[in-house]
Amino acid sequence: MTELTSVAPVARPGPVSAQLALRDIQGIARRNLIRIVRTPQLLFVSILQPVIILLLFRYVLGGAIHVPGLDYVDFVVPGIFLETVLIGGMTTAVALAQDLQAGMIDRFRSLPMARSAFLAGRTLADLARGIAALACLVGLAVLVGFRFHNSAVACIAAIALILAFGYVLTWVYAALGLAVRDPQTAQMAAILPMFVLFFASSALVPVTTMPGWLQPFARNQPATITINAVRALFEGGPVAHDLWLAVVWCTGILIVFLVLSLRLYRRATA
Repeated sequence: MTELTSVAPVARPGPVSAQLALRDIQGIARRNLIRIVRTPQLLFVSILQPVIILLLFRYVLGGAIHVPGLDYVDFVVPGIFLETVLIGGMTTAVALAQDLQAGMIDRFRSLPMARSAFLAGRTLADLARGIAALACLVGLAVLVGFRFHNSAVACIAAIALILAFGYVLTWVYAALGLAVRDPQTAQMAAILPMFVLFFASSALVPVTTMPGWLQPFARNQPATITINAVRALFEGGPVAHDLWLAVVWCTGILIVFLVLSLRLYRRATA
């Protein structure tokens, strides 16, 4: 008579301490950073479009755009910096959709790790890529004539604000990727918020030059407020109002989309 042997089920992870959760986040972030290092074309593509737009508006279209009291290169560069982190964050949506489609998330489910670690590690890796891309754009901007006109502390604060805004938007893209679950659809869906936030803002032209019906949205949307705060930090002048609003926008977006992303992730891995 054949003896039947039973296979013990894989233990599901129980409550995870904060220390273990941080370790899990570090592990996932390291995995994604290694992937970026091994595929440098991902970083190259993230940099290429902002470089093209910077050169286009600096040398082709910039001569036809006049901003009172400010050189156009100093006006447009903060917007290009913001676009750099927005484009980098778009890869979050595509990467999460790819992991869902490939079954990678199912593999992580069998491990005793915090559920939030997968998303947190992914977004932190994309933040690191955004830092590298932004560093390249800062160097190029200086080469084409951009100058910092404020103290080093203020300029560092401006860069930090750009990176914070980019990190917050990675959670928006994470929610998109988890919602659509298809890499091609995620890529198309991720373009929409980037185009709306970048082009319908003060990134390239003053809001006052836009049609009257568009100005209220363009003036009060988070990208415009963040760009205005960054310009003020780079150039000097009143900054408290825009900086405070930018922090409020970033905090609100982060809370909403972090919660939404975690819910979509739990639904996808249920």
